[in-house]
Amino acid sequence: MNRVALITHHACLAHDAGAGHPESPDRLRAVIAALEHPDFTTLLREQAPLATRAQLTLAHPAAYVDKILALAPGPDDLLMLDPDTFVGPGSVAAARHAAGAAIAAVDSVMEGWADTAFAAVRPPGHHAEARLAMGFCLFNSVAIAAHHARARWGLRRIAVVDFDVHHGNGTQHMFAGDPDLFYASSHQMPCYPGSGSVDETGVAHNIVNLPLKPGEGSAAFRAAWSNTGLPALRAFAPELLIISAGFDAHRADPLAQINLETADFGWITDQLLACNTRLISVLEGGYDLAALAASSALHVKRLLSGAAR
Repeated sequence: MNRVALITHHACLAHDAGAGHPESPDRLRAVIAALEHPDFTTLLREQAPLATRAQLTLAHPAAYVDKILALAPGPDDLLMLDPDTFVGPGSVAAARHAAGAAIAAVDSVMEGWADTAFAAVRPPGHHAEARLAMGFCLFNSVAIAAHHARARWGLRRIAVVDFDVHHGNGTQHMFAGDPDLFYASSHQMPCYPGSGSVDETGVAHNIVNLPLKPGEGSAAFRAAWSNTGLPALRAFAPELLIISAGFDAHRADPLAQINLETADFGWITDQLLACNTRLISVLEGGYDLAALAASSALHVKRLLSGAAR
C-alpha cells in the first residue's frame, strides 16, 4: 500500500467564476466528498500552503505575477480576463493555494513521508501560459511544481503527463524550449484551445501530443498511450513525473466527446505508476460532478494500491 498525501485547502472553494460557469466550487466538493469514503482513511491529509510570489515567478515572469496578485475585485464583482476566465474576490488566493498544493506535493515525495501525492485543488492551471491567463487558469501549477523541484531539490529531468480532454497549451508553451522538460498530452482535437497537433514536438522531441477525434473512446486512448506516449515517457527517463489529472474526457462530461469510461483513468494511472519514478498528481478539469467524483476516486485508489518507487 502506497502512502499517498492528499493536499487541498478550503480557500480553493472560494473561487467563484459566476452562476452557471462549469468551473464551480461544487467540482472540488465532489472530489473531497468522494475521498471521504472509508477506502481512503489512510490518506495523509495536508493543508495546501499559499504559494509565495517567489515560487510563482519560478514559472511566470514577475510582471505577470504582480498583475494577477494585484487583482482585487469587490465582494460582488467579477473581473473577466478572457471570455472563459473570471476572477472573483477569492480567486487569486485559490490559485495561489492550488500552486502551493502542487509544490507541497513535490516536497512530500522528496522528503520521503509520502510515496505519491494528489493535489485536489482549483482553479485548474494547464492553460495558463507564462504571461497569459486563459481557459479558467491563472497560474500554471504543474509548471511551477516542476521548477520548484529543480530549485529546491536539484532535479533536472521532469515530465508532465496530461490526460485532460483539453490540450495543456500553457504547459507545452513553458516546456517546449527546454530539452530537460517533457510534456505528453492526450486530448480531443478539434477542441479548445486549438493547439496540440502531432507536429508540435519541442526543441528535442520533448513534446508528445496524442490528439483524439470526438467519439474515438477507450480503445483509441489506450492505444495512443501504449504505442506512443508511454514509450516516449520511458525513454525520457524523468526524475519526477507530474500528472495533470483532468477527468473531462469522461463520456458523461458536457464539454467534450472523447467518451472515456471511468476505468480508463484507473488504467492510465496504473501505467504511469509502472514507470517507477517519483510521481505526483494535480487536479485539472472535469465538469460532470458524478463522473469527476468517480474518476478522481479511482485515480487516488490506484495511487494508493499501485507500485511504490
